[in-house]
Amino acid sequence: MSEPPSTADFVVIGAGILGLAVARELLGRHPDASLCVLEREDRIAAHQTSHSSGVIHGGIYYAPGSLKARLCVEGARLLYAHCEERGIEARRNGKLIVATDEREIERLDELERRGRANEVPGLRRVGPDEIGEIEPHARGLAALHSPATGVVDFGRVAASFAQELEQAGGVVATAAGVSALRPRPNGVAVEHERGTTEAGFVVSCAGAWSDRLAIAAGAPEAPRIIPFRGAYLRLRPERRDLVRASIYPVPDPELPFLGGHLTRGIDREVLLGPSALMVGARDAYRLGRLRRRDLTSNLAWPGTWRLAGRHWRAGLTELRHAVSRRAFVADLRRFVPELQPGDVLPAFSGIRAQALDRDGRLVDDFVVHRTERALHVRNAPSPAATSSLALARVIVDAAEEVG
Repeated sequence: MSEPPSTADFVVIGAGILGLAVARELLGRHPDASLCVLEREDRIAAHQTSHSSGVIHGGIYYAPGSLKARLCVEGARLLYAHCEERGIEARRNGKLIVATDEREIERLDELERRGRANEVPGLRRVGPDEIGEIEPHARGLAALHSPATGVVDFGRVAASFAQELEQAGGVVATAAGVSALRPRPNGVAVEHERGTTEAGFVVSCAGAWSDRLAIAAGAPEAPRIIPFRGAYLRLRPERRDLVRASIYPVPDPELPFLGGHLTRGIDREVLLGPSALMVGARDAYRLGRLRRRDLTSNLAWPGTWRLAGRHWRAGLTELRHAVSRRAFVADLRRFVPELQPGDVLPAFSGIRAQALDRDGRLVDDFVVHRTERALHVRNAPSPAATSSLALARVIVDAAEEVG
């Protein structure tokens, strides 16, 4: 376990894939600087980075002109290049987004428009016959095929970033959860579990805890982080032939979630999910876990109630999926009809740190706020892992503008 230094030119809070990418970018531009990454857990990549299906997104879903749209396509290109250079397996096995009824065709049209505007490589529209050629067990009226979409072990990618960082002289200190940022005349005192580090500049990539650090440092109260638990199932080994790569539904345009899908991961396991259930703890990997401060934060935020009033039907559906494997599988059978409840086993769960505005709007783009000698990444959900190298460049650009 590395010891946090008493002083550093840069401190990055959070050793997830984005925090490590930012730290790597900072040292790449300022090789003579001292830098420390402070991580609250006893290991790197402990939360969102290592609790997903590992999909490298193509950039289809995001509104043209948004940060997500711009950085996803560029980030995927950089990520594939990094993996090739470091000998990390990253498989471009493609993805189908399948419309199963006429009501979804218009939404599929909009996704196609976005994908083409975002210059997603190789994107094309396919009909029912081609759906079956690409994924023999999938069925639908029409689909978008993204051959550049792939899978990787994001935890392994994060470890490679940490290794490069330490080789360049950076320090990654675990079990060092940050409790406060206190401005000083020439920097910021970063108070953490293992002492205090005097920093010249701070970049906070604290994931599910990002809003608390930002607000305490003087940033606006909005947006607030609301945790959503995503549970995954997996196919039994003898049924993995149902899926070759990734099969996704057409998502609800009102919500920033992509819907339950099936993905063959880098380890050849086929994952089903995730659900998207609002929970009462920012680390609710077990469904029943509650933490008073997290639950109080959810309930006290006006946006929570406005979100619930607007999307209560979707909330009930997600609750049903969370407690009933049969209901979860029935939803996925729309586009893989052969799938049966007996084909699946439990897998794992993850927590999406989703930013929510006061008006009940789920924030659907990356958000970065400034305070004195600090930048705070307030919203970095999917495709943040795909975009990490490109997003790190934007964050470091912003840090250099601040000085």
